[in-house]
Amino acid sequence: MSEEVKKLVIIGSGPAGLTAAIYGSRADLNPLVFTGTAYGGQLMVSSEVENFPGFPDPVLGPDLMERMRAQAQRLGATLVQEDVTGVDFKNYPLEVRTASGSLKAYSVIVATGANPKRLNLETEMRLMGKGVSNCAVCDGFFFRGRKIAVVGGGDTAMEEATFLTKFASSVQVIHRRSELRASAALQKEAFANPKISFIWSTVVTEVLGDGKVHGVRLKNLDSGKESELAVDGLFVAIGYEPNTKIFEGQLELDRAGYIEVRNETETSVPGVFVAGDAHDHRYRQAITAAADGCRALLDAEKFLKVKLEVS
Repeated sequence: MSEEVKKLVIIGSGPAGLTAAIYGSRADLNPLVFTGTAYGGQLMVSSEVENFPGFPDPVLGPDLMERMRAQAQRLGATLVQEDVTGVDFKNYPLEVRTASGSLKAYSVIVATGANPKRLNLETEMRLMGKGVSNCAVCDGFFFRGRKIAVVGGGDTAMEEATFLTKFASSVQVIHRRSELRASAALQKEAFANPKISFIWSTVVTEVLGDGKVHGVRLKNLDSGKESELAVDGLFVAIGYEPNTKIFEGQLELDRAGYIEVRNETETSVPGVFVAGDAHDHRYRQAITAAADGCRALLDAEKFLKVKLEVS
């Protein structure tokens, strides 16, 4: 790779990374974006997106990401489809490494996102976006008047189950243990909701459906008994894993692996900023990730103005 020091490197190509690239191009920072081989983030496995502003009709997740990519490229961003394998943020300029080499940068925006934890079932992935979802806020609207199952027993699962009762006729929570791990307040709210019921000590072994979900196959962990449950949708709410392993020892991370922030987008290293789900474990929406990308870029632009003028 070129020995020229880049003004701005962006790691990640979801809504956060590509929005940062769009704004960075308009700010004449000539951003270099490492998209990764898993280009586009979680929207690449989303079907119809109805809640992204500017689209009066539903847009497919991959189509939305393709439009963002094309916009970033048209404005001048350079997109490289490589995975970042390591970084050196202990020295300045900052170093970013890939399988083909390394480069230096005056500023870096980390937008590597987070992945929902899966049940690791072939049928789960085959029916993802066709009745299987990891986001109640994104997809709950499509299940108005339907029967839904939610897998999980923590805070996320209780929040998702309670939210889904706004639309669903019933919500059955499937949990592998005999008691919940969620906070007492969230448990109380879920137990008090007449639309929510619980199936204890049970796991999903298969998602049933051909083209769309019509049920799940269950196994009781105490008795070993198998059964089928008719549902129209399955929401897997067993947590998220941020894509931040390459930053261990380089940036401050919290206990769950999310990047710690100061002043909205600043990390523990000057010149390194973060946007999207790599630090946001609360909202996890395409629109909030995009807004984060804008904020991170504006902060990086201010940093560069001072840094480069001083240099």
